[in-house]
Amino acid sequence: MERYRTHVMICTGTNCISNKAWEIKEALEAEIAKRGLEDEILVVPTGCDGFCAVGPIIIVQPEGIFYQSVKVSDISHLVEEHFLKGRPVKSLMYVPPGEKEPIPKMKDIAFFQDQRLIALRSRGMINPERIEEYIGRDGYKALAKVLTSMTPEEVIEEVKASGLRGRGGAGFPTGLKWESRKRAKDYPKYVICNADEGDPGAFMDRSIIEADPHLVIEGMAIGAYAIGASYGYVYTRVEYPLAIKRMEWAIQQAREHGLLGENIFGTEFNFDIEIFKGAGAFVCGETTSLVTSIEGRAPEPRQRPPRTELWNKPTVINNVETWANVPVIILEGAKWYSQIGTETSKGTKVFSLAGKINNAGLVEVPMGITLREMVYKIGGGIPNGKRFKAVQTGGPSGGCIPESLLDLPVDYERLTEAGAMMGSGGMVVMDEDTCMVDVARYFLEFLNSESCGKCSSCREGINAMLEVVTNICQGKGREGDIEFLEELGAAVIDASLCGLGQSAPNPVLSTIRYFRDEYEAHIRKRRCPAGVCRELIQYSINPEICTGCLLCVKICPNEAIVGEKKKPQTINLDKCIKCGACYETCKLKAVVIT
Repeated sequence: MERYRTHVMICTGTNCISNKAWEIKEALEAEIAKRGLEDEILVVPTGCDGFCAVGPIIIVQPEGIFYQSVKVSDISHLVEEHFLKGRPVKSLMYVPPGEKEPIPKMKDIAFFQDQRLIALRSRGMINPERIEEYIGRDGYKALAKVLTSMTPEEVIEEVKASGLRGRGGAGFPTGLKWESRKRAKDYPKYVICNADEGDPGAFMDRSIIEADPHLVIEGMAIGAYAIGASYGYVYTRVEYPLAIKRMEWAIQQAREHGLLGENIFGTEFNFDIEIFKGAGAFVCGETTSLVTSIEGRAPEPRQRPPRTELWNKPTVINNVETWANVPVIILEGAKWYSQIGTETSKGTKVFSLAGKINNAGLVEVPMGITLREMVYKIGGGIPNGKRFKAVQTGGPSGGCIPESLLDLPVDYERLTEAGAMMGSGGMVVMDEDTCMVDVARYFLEFLNSESCGKCSSCREGINAMLEVVTNICQGKGREGDIEFLEELGAAVIDASLCGLGQSAPNPVLSTIRYFRDEYEAHIRKRRCPAGVCRELIQYSINPEICTGCLLCVKICPNEAIVGEKKKPQTINLDKCIKCGACYETCKLKAVVIT
């Protein structure tokens, strides 16, 4: 690769592929060959670059020029201007919200500036389907180090000293988990990578595997050596075809290079991995259900203690991001790692930043960063000048944090204190047009449909909470409903068997905690302050603003808007189905919600 003067790195993560990244790659290679530049310019397909809101992304190295929202039709002009004439194309560069001048280089874009990459250390830099490129960035060096110069006990002590905690949600100290399984005398032992990422709005684990599968494999091999395991599973859902493909290819390459299998690095260490494809049940993200699924039985949680064990044998289960941290800790040292983050939450965390945010995407930041920095610096603020209202962290079982807590540091303890949780790293931003009661209803609906139904507290309790919240959204709420939800939520938490049921009431309890006034408005005034709940809103037209352009008349699906051209229109409330089409169409904002 050194013979090429330019490397064109094109993102081929799932998001960019859905926007024709492969077609763009083919067009690039064809245009480069057409211009006779194939010996000077190499096109490299990479994993996710993170800035998903502006994909497909192309980064031209070594200059670091960042191109966004690239189309196949842009390629001829891009090659002509940039690669032949040396003039970077400004029209394809990123322009921050509210500004006019583009930013040419990736390093100068605010989205990337406060990030610190560990699990995403090779983001946008290697072809994930070529093991040689991973090895070229010190890949498998950590595995070689532990196999040739460290005892299993020393590996565990290093992980313990780093302060690494499980990134799957619970935050249990990784080294302590490994130590307990090392002490177990029964054999065989297993390690499992939990890649069953089912949270709405979350795509961290999928993206890590798509971008750097060998990092996860290396971490699992190190963990297996530490506890004395000889076999591992990557448990992922069948809905992740690209992640599965790249992990399968990486496992095959690792075997061919002697990095999986027998006598790895010429030692007596034997270890291999296979992929287990789950059907996509949300409950399989819970470790005891995951293990039950691998065993070929219905995925239902088990009572703990005893510990989660595959076929009643000692087993370590960590999620994708946890395993991805391990090789870097071994290479850089526990002291280095423990200096990142906060006193109780060391290192970095990968988040999927989604929702009503300008710069949606995948980010890795030091623990302790504030929500304000996440939303307004990295995330670029709220689109269309809207006001921030809340951010939901921790997936569907997480909690909603209000504007008053925007300066809250992001770590395990502070999020829990605020009524939310770290979870696996989903972070959904909401603006002023969001109804928080409807948000609680949405997440309860998801959790209710995904409940395995094993314990009545979860099966019946979540369903009962959903019924009450739905009634509130439909204008059927009654006095005492809020108190009933609080009491029932506490009961579900106390009585549910697994962590999913125990956290399921969080969306309701956190929104009541911080947005109680919205619940009261729905119940007492039969009004949705955000204008979201259909049964509680009414559309009308302000005659002082309406010019009679008839756009609303043309868009109305039920012919509910009447009036003469160039004169104010009126809405027939008996025919109005409250679809909101007129409200969204009116450029003068003459249609109002009452």
